Amino acid sequence: MKSLLIVESPTKVKTLSKFLGKEFTIKASVGHIKDLPKKELGVDVDNNLAPTYVVIEGKEKVLKDLKKAAKSVEQIFLGPDPDREGEAIAWHIAAELDGSSDKLFRVEFNEITEKAVTDAIKNPRKIDMNLVDAQQARRILDRLVGYKLSPLLWRKVRRGLSAGRVQSVAVRLVVDREREIEAFQTREYWSVTASLEGKEPPPFDAKLFHVNEKKTDVENEEQVQGILKDLEGRSFSVGKIEKKKRRRSPAPPFITSTLQQEASRKLRFTAKKTMMVAQQLYEGIELGGEGSVGLITYMRTDSVKIAAEAQQEARALIRGEFGKEFLPQKPPVYKSKKSAQEAHEAIRPTAVIRTPSSIKSYLSRDQHNLYKLIWNRFVASQMHVAVLEQTSIDIDAGTEGKKDTNKYMFRASGTVVQFPGFMKLYIESGDNGSDEEGLLPSLSEGDLLKTLAITPKQHFTQPPARYTEASLVKELEAKGIGRPSTYATIMSTIQDRKYTEKIDRKFNPTELGMLVSDLLVERFSELMDFNFTAKMEDNLDKIEEGGLKWVDIVMDFYQPFDKDLADAMESLGKVKPKDIPTDEVCDKCDKPMVIKWGRHGRFIACTGYPECKNTKPLEQDGAGGDGQSASVTETDEKCEKCSAPMVLKAGKFGRFLACSKYPDCKTTKPLGTGIQCPDDGGEIVERSTRKGKVFFSCGNYPKCKFATWYKPVNKKCPTCNADFLVEKRTKQGEFYLCLNKDCKYKEEIQEAPHEHAPEES
Repeated sequence: MKSLLIVESPTKVKTLSKFLGKEFTIKASVGHIKDLPKKELGVDVDNNLAPTYVVIEGKEKVLKDLKKAAKSVEQIFLGPDPDREGEAIAWHIAAELDGSSDKLFRVEFNEITEKAVTDAIKNPRKIDMNLVDAQQARRILDRLVGYKLSPLLWRKVRRGLSAGRVQSVAVRLVVDREREIEAFQTREYWSVTASLEGKEPPPFDAKLFHVNEKKTDVENEEQVQGILKDLEGRSFSVGKIEKKKRRRSPAPPFITSTLQQEASRKLRFTAKKTMMVAQQLYEGIELGGEGSVGLITYMRTDSVKIAAEAQQEARALIRGEFGKEFLPQKPPVYKSKKSAQEAHEAIRPTAVIRTPSSIKSYLSRDQHNLYKLIWNRFVASQMHVAVLEQTSIDIDAGTEGKKDTNKYMFRASGTVVQFPGFMKLYIESGDNGSDEEGLLPSLSEGDLLKTLAITPKQHFTQPPARYTEASLVKELEAKGIGRPSTYATIMSTIQDRKYTEKIDRKFNPTELGMLVSDLLVERFSELMDFNFTAKMEDNLDKIEEGGLKWVDIVMDFYQPFDKDLADAMESLGKVKPKDIPTDEVCDKCDKPMVIKWGRHGRFIACTGYPECKNTKPLEQDGAGGDGQSASVTETDEKCEKCSAPMVLKAGKFGRFLACSKYPDCKTTKPLGTGIQCPDDGGEIVERSTRKGKVFFSCGNYPKCKFATWYKPVNKKCPTCNADFLVEKRTKQGEFYLCLNKDCKYKEEIQEAPHEHAPEES
C-alpha cells in the first residue's frame, strides 16, 4: 500500500525517506501554500471577518506536484511542524487535496528520529480546527493592524513605514527604556573596604555594612572622611561567623526563549541566527555512515517536559561518564508555565549518546557550538543538585574603651562549592556558583585581625541598561508579549524597519522609532498596552483549547480599533520632529540654518526654503559621506589580524565589515553572505558600484567573475536543488528566483516564511 507524507521543508525529505522506505512518497510544501492576498486586505470586515485565502504566487508548481502525488496513493499523511502554524499549513493542503477525503490524516513528530516518525504514522489524527482557528486569529489580527495602520503612518509620518501588533509593542519597550535612561539622575555613593589578615592566609576584604547597628548609605566624601578619621587606631576582630549550606538545582532544559537568551550571552548569536542553526540541527545533518540524522527535538516550544525514554538515556550516560554520585535518586521534574503547550517537549538532543565531540567533524562551527550548548544544558538538567557552603563573617571595629563613639561592623562573605553536581558540566550565564572575592581564611570568633588598609571608593548609581537581544526576549516573555516562535522575527523586524539599531550589541531607538512609538501610544493606547497584548496571547491560547471563538476575539479588538483609526486619519496632522536651530548661516542667502528631519535622518537646511534650497550633511561622529549616521553593528566575526570583533558599518560606498579596534587596527573586508559561489566555491560578498548600487560577487574576484544584482538567500531550490536562491523585487512583488538558466523556479516572498506567526508589514 503506497502512502504519501507531506512535510514543510525539503531538507527533511532525505532523512524521512531513510526511515519510511519505498512504501512512502515524501514531498515538501516548502512552508505555506496559501495565505491572505498580498495586495488587498483579504478579510471581509462586514461578514464576520471571513478570510480569503489564495495560493501563494510561486507555489502553483509545488501544489500541482502535491496533487499529482496524491492521486496515486491510498493514504495521505500531513506532517508539517507540530504547532499552530503547521496545523494551518496542513489544513490548507487538505483543502486543496479534497479535505473531506477519509484518506487524509494529520501526523506530528517532535523529533526526526525513526521511532518518533514511525510512532506518528501509527497514531495519526484528524486536523485540529481549534489550532487552526488560533492561527487564523493571529494572522487576521496582524493583517488588520498592519494593513490598516501602516497607511496612517505613510500619510502622517513617512511613506514606507509599517506597524505590527507585536513589533510596535516591542519598539515601545526599547523607547520606554531610553526615556528611563534620559530621566535617570545619577546619585553619588561611597564604599569603605577594610583589607584584613588573620593568623593564616589569604588576606581578605570586608566592606562596611553597619554603623551603630543600622545599615547606612555613605553619600559623599565628607561622610567618608569622618568615618576614616573615626576608624583610625581601631583594632578589628572577628565577631559572628555564620555558615549555611545551600543546594542549587540545575536549570531546566531549554525552551525557545531560554535558548535564544543563552545563545546570545554565551555564543553571541542573534535570535534569528539561533533559530536558523537550530532548524538545521532539527531537520537533519549528514553523519557519515548514519546518513542524515535529526540531532535535536523541535526548537519552537515553551514546554520543559521531557520524554521518559530521553531521561533514562541521560541517566545511563551520567552514571557512566560522571559516576553514580552525580545521579539524583529520581529523574527531576520541571514545571512549565501555565500557557505552555504541553504537547511539545523541551529542546534536547534526540540521542544523548551523540556527544558534541563525537559528531564535531560533521558539523559547522556554529552548529557544533549550538548543539553543545543544548546537549550540555539537557544532560546537566538531569544531574544532581550542587551543594554550596556560604560563609558570612561579621568584623567588629573596636571602640578601644571609648564611650559615645560610633560602632562599625564590616562584613566579608564567600561561597565555596562542596559538591559540584550539575555544575561539573554546565553553569548558566552569570552564575558561576562561587565568589572570587570570597576566598576566606580559617577564622574563629574573637580572632584579632591585622589591618592592611582601609580604602574608600567613590561610586555613582547607573541608569537601567539598554536591552540586548537576550534581555529583550526575557522581557517580552515576562510580559507575555508574543510567543517563542515570534521572538526572532520581532528582533529582526524592529531593526529592518529602522525603528531601532544595535550599538555595542544593545538596542537603541532611532529618532523614527521614538516618533512612531509616541504617536501609536497617544492614538492607539489599547493596542500599545503591554497588558492588552499579553491578554490577547492568552485569548489565542484559549481559542486553541476550544474555550473561545476566534471571530468574537478578533471582532472585539477590531471595532474600537477601526474607530480610533478613522479618528486619527481625520484629525491628525503631519507628524515629524521639530527643527533644531543652529548658529550656522546659509552661505547662499545669509538666512539661519536649522537641523531638519528627513527620510534618511537629520540634515542641515536653510530656513529660506523653498526660495533657497541649500542643504548640507549633518556632521556627526561616525557619519557617512552622505550625511546619514553610519550605523555600527557588532557581528560574530573576528578580525583576522587582532581577533577583535568585526563591526558592520555603513559608509559612503555601502556596507562593509571593519575591526572594532579602529583606529588601532584598520582591517576592513567586504560583507560576506555565508553562501558559496557556484563557480569556484569562494564566499559571495556584498559590494557596491561607484554610484552606490549594491551587487553581489565572488570574494575571489578578479580570479572569479561571478556576479549578480540580486541578494543570495541560503535556501535550496526545490526544483533543481541549486545551493541557493536570490531575492528579486519587482512592481508585482518580491520573489525568490533560481539563477539556474534552465530552471524557472519562482516563489513569492512571504512576510515570515514559517518563522511562524508573521508580523504584517
